[in-house]
Amino acid sequence: MAFDLSRRTALKGMLNGAAVAVGVPLLDAFLDGKGQALAATGAPVPIRFGTWFWGLGVNPNRWFPTTPGKDYEMKPELAPIAPLRHKINVLGNFNVLLDGAPNLPHASGGPAIRTGRALTAERGLPGESFDVTIGDLIGTRTRFRSLETSATGDPRNSLSGRGGGNLNPSEGSAAALYQRLFGTGFRNPNSAEFTPDPLVMARRSVLSGVSEQRQALEAAVGAADRQKLDQYFTSIRSLENQLEVELTKPEPLRACSVPRSVAERTVNAEIENVVVNHEIMTDLLVMALACDQTRVVNMMFNNGASSLTRIGSTITHHQLTHEEVLDNKLGYQPSATYFLTRIMEAWVYFVQALDKVQEGDRTLLDNSLIFAHSETEFAKFHTIDNIPMMTAGSAGGRLRTGLYVDGEGTPVSRVGLTLQQVMGVSLDRWGSKSMETAKTIGEMVA
Repeated sequence: MAFDLSRRTALKGMLNGAAVAVGVPLLDAFLDGKGQALAATGAPVPIRFGTWFWGLGVNPNRWFPTTPGKDYEMKPELAPIAPLRHKINVLGNFNVLLDGAPNLPHASGGPAIRTGRALTAERGLPGESFDVTIGDLIGTRTRFRSLETSATGDPRNSLSGRGGGNLNPSEGSAAALYQRLFGTGFRNPNSAEFTPDPLVMARRSVLSGVSEQRQALEAAVGAADRQKLDQYFTSIRSLENQLEVELTKPEPLRACSVPRSVAERTVNAEIENVVVNHEIMTDLLVMALACDQTRVVNMMFNNGASSLTRIGSTITHHQLTHEEVLDNKLGYQPSATYFLTRIMEAWVYFVQALDKVQEGDRTLLDNSLIFAHSETEFAKFHTIDNIPMMTAGSAGGRLRTGLYVDGEGTPVSRVGLTLQQVMGVSLDRWGSKSMETAKTIGEMVA
């Protein structure tokens, strides 16, 4: 029996006198020869974007490679990434320019990297973070435009938002994240059955009715109100798109495997617990991407002024960076550096989890662009030039990998501009004041 293979292929038959249909997942046969697009339609495999943050930087002389280019040197604190070095870029010598704004300890660096603007207040973001801009482009046809998570359990630990001091809150509970992703409202893309939720259908029809009255309302108000209405209806259209997703049977995805439920567990700043919470949340985020629940994820491993401790100790990672004496023989602070080692190991877990999921001839990591960074270079002195940064994944072949890139003191906004352009955002300049730039990182772009 011959089959006409497509993503809509179903196995049809009879069971107890009734017709049945069983959906077929995303097989390699549905993809082109390179596994990069659907063979029938030519539609590309989706490219995902993510960020991964850690606080309190590194010991620069033990982390940054010496020579730029391929086959970069693996310093001791960078060593955990060795198995995936060919898929990871290391970025150094990019500077945060403050334009007279104060260097707010552990607060200035992260927002500047994410927004291309200097932070002038203690909290929030001075502008829209680039993950939000990217999400507006690639996240409108998924159930969640983006997912924000904090391995330490703090919902305020976030660097994602639209600016004006506002932040997208992070989910800190792995159990709550599981319920949000795979509880009520989850539609298994590989299930043969699909029944639209009548409540969603009702909300969709109500919003459609509102949209139909738009022109009459706009004609009756002044220019200022029309601008407000435009912003309002933009939000309405976005919500309509999300509801449309919930009313449409999802395409089958071979890599999607619904994980087992997650039990509630203690979440605190003890590094041993943070590592476990991070691993569980990572596995859930990976499946959320593989099941096309979202295409944008943000993971905060710890906070900027790291409150990490060890079980049985009340001394925080932050305290150690300032109070621990530099070991003259070693040349660094061994107790503080212990946390840096665990952080790099956690980053590798995140990257490896993405790389284990096959999508044709590539992996989920290959079809993603993940950006990792800290908020300071050397925590003891709150330095915000040369903040350590990395990328993982090639964004479906759009990015070269396995490089150490020396920014030679240029603005860190070059990184944000490059990431956005690689992800398809249409802009040729990005940043504000001294950090405004039109210069991308050409050696990274394929």
